[in-house]
Amino acid sequence: MAETDYYKILGVNKSATQQEIKKAYHKLAIKYHPDKNKDDKNAEAKFKEISEAYAVLSDKEKRQQYDTYGSAGFQQRYSKEDIFRNSDISDILREFGFGGAFGRTFTSSDGFGNSSGFSSFTGRSPFEQPMGGCGMGANRTRQTKGNDIEYEILLTLDEIINGCQKTVAINHGGNSDTITVKIPKGLVAGKKIRVQGKGESSPYSGGQRGDLFIKSKLIPNSKFDVENNDVSTVVDVKLTDALLGAKVNILTPSGKEMAINIPTGTKHKSKLRLAHQGIPIMNTDECGDLFVVVHVNIPKELSNKQKKLVEKLAETGL
Repeated sequence: MAETDYYKILGVNKSATQQEIKKAYHKLAIKYHPDKNKDDKNAEAKFKEISEAYAVLSDKEKRQQYDTYGSAGFQQRYSKEDIFRNSDISDILREFGFGGAFGRTFTSSDGFGNSSGFSSFTGRSPFEQPMGGCGMGANRTRQTKGNDIEYEILLTLDEIINGCQKTVAINHGGNSDTITVKIPKGLVAGKKIRVQGKGESSPYSGGQRGDLFIKSKLIPNSKFDVENNDVSTVVDVKLTDALLGAKVNILTPSGKEMAINIPTGTKHKSKLRLAHQGIPIMNTDECGDLFVVVHVNIPKELSNKQKKLVEKLAETGL
């Protein structure tokens, strides 16, 4: 499946702000809206494309998921209905006067087996179904998806680095589902995994269950501090090691022992960076970095011999 570049579709770069994304959509929506291009099927397709791109990039969580997984992985996690849920596209179109009897918006592939096309604009999002009535409209209402659930799971640093399996119990209005979840490497704070169909039941008979989103909370580690995929640790060195340079052994977050060089003249609280020795970046072959913070131990008391040597050093201007 070819990758869909939502940023390219809107003509913005990956660092674009929400205001820049909205401005880009404004411009393109006016240009390609079907009411302005009634006989142009290419404009209709382009309007659907830019609207989908905006629905994803204007939503903080969806944008993060898209940036993390790419378009193929994102579309495995989000249906068309999910993509347009809570979008403000209808409000934007009303601002342009594309509403009422003369405005139209697309129904696209709506997840209910209906073909793509355009229908009278009602002020709803493209995938919001009409309430009440009989026939197809009532059937769609009964298929409303249940609410999603978010669940926080406690993980050790080792589990986040290496991945693991966890059994969790999810409560649903007095009932409990026990499921086993595969936790991928790199599920750091701010990342989520989606378990399809394990959320709340639909309020209507025959409707889909919502999804379960699992995020992690790191169990504090006495040796390492974690920030995203980077890890920091402290190494204590003697004053002479800091002055003259030395080689010391440290333990990486993955449990590997490494020898590192303390450069000559290293200052207290200097940071040494060990590239790619941090936490794996989820769904990639990359890792964060390990930062070693050097603590130079200054003795509170000196022996007579040490004191005399230091005094001699002081005479040299050191």
